[in-house]
Amino acid sequence: MASVFLYHVVGDLTVGKPELVEFCETETVESAIRAIRESTECGIPIWKKRSHAGGGFENSEMRQQRFLGILTSLDIVSFLARSDCLEDQEKAMRTPVSNVVVLNNSVLKQVDPGTRLIDALEMMKQGVKRLLVQKSVVWTGMSKRFSILYHGKWLKNVNTSNGSSTSLNANNNYPSSSSTTSLREKFCCLSREDVIRFLIGCLGALAPLPLSSISSLGIIKQEYSAIEASLPAIDVTQKPPEDPCAVAVVDPLPDGQYKIIGEISASRLWKCDYPAAAWALANLSAGQFVMGVEDNVTLRSLPDFSVNSTGIDENIANVVGSTRPKKFSSRSIGFISSQASGVGRNMYRGRSAPLTCKITSSLAAVMAQMLSHRVTHVWVTEDESDDVLVGVVGYADILVAVTKQPAAMISATRSSEIYPNEIQI
Repeated sequence: MASVFLYHVVGDLTVGKPELVEFCETETVESAIRAIRESTECGIPIWKKRSHAGGGFENSEMRQQRFLGILTSLDIVSFLARSDCLEDQEKAMRTPVSNVVVLNNSVLKQVDPGTRLIDALEMMKQGVKRLLVQKSVVWTGMSKRFSILYHGKWLKNVNTSNGSSTSLNANNNYPSSSSTTSLREKFCCLSREDVIRFLIGCLGALAPLPLSSISSLGIIKQEYSAIEASLPAIDVTQKPPEDPCAVAVVDPLPDGQYKIIGEISASRLWKCDYPAAAWALANLSAGQFVMGVEDNVTLRSLPDFSVNSTGIDENIANVVGSTRPKKFSSRSIGFISSQASGVGRNMYRGRSAPLTCKITSSLAAVMAQMLSHRVTHVWVTEDESDDVLVGVVGYADILVAVTKQPAAMISATRSSEIYPNEIQI
């Protein structure tokens, strides 16, 4: 099992990844909505503008200081649901994202392409959500055991299989000094989804772990964010969820347990009509928000939302230059009303149904659910009931499971086999 983490390095996961285009703090909320729809994990990194005082060169520490945080779809909907934003949507859409993003400099970490996979996973277990990896390094995907790299460090002496010794340094694998600064500073961003997608392709090497139930692995998180269906949906903004970025909408049961009927999350709001979702968050109960509202029902003076007639971005209700008004509908948020489909209040189906698994579900099944639905979490229910909520499993929980045994094995390997300046390959 440990071979997957010993043989592979972060550089192996960067193949095909597009170059990072920094989203600046001075960009508007409207621009951020478009960018988030093309992002992974329903959020985008926000950066301060780069200073050119240092002659164009920027080291990793300077780059880390410029990073502000990750802006999610839930952050934007929560911002647009404020009373002042609802009164003036045009002004709200022009607001710089620096006024909206939750500042957290620790969720992104710059790493060398030679950083071993196990070390990258340890960072993500501690809360890192993005890995910034330099693309300009001439990376050939060397993934043999420890290769010429160890713990992200280039080894000076390498004993080859024929007994000869080779001296290598970082300069052998970087562009020459004549390369341009822009070439030297190309990066790509790896998300936790990228790591999970890589691991699911290595399930055979991880056996028998993938077939173990999430309950037996002890990775079900019982501390999660939740709100009762009868409470105002806007209450979720009082204490925003952190990881996963999701709030379960629940109905209390007589025995003190809770039945999950939906969720308010960054994943669910990823490609929604943001202004419509913001109005619903501010005016509906949590149950109404996830259940949806009939087109012909009037609740608290449903407003007219305008649709951009140019078709450039039909999901953003831009009040400027619009010609076609439409009534608010749950479909504009991305949910289907359970009443419209003839389903009872406690039976939620369609796009509003939360993604759930059983406590007996295997780790591999949960990983496949998350990747196929492009979500950061799966809600866990009792084995006997489809909707009695037990907890939640997120990306970090899966990383804990897959690294628990390999970490111990690798630690033993380091102490007995690794020499800092010489290694057999």
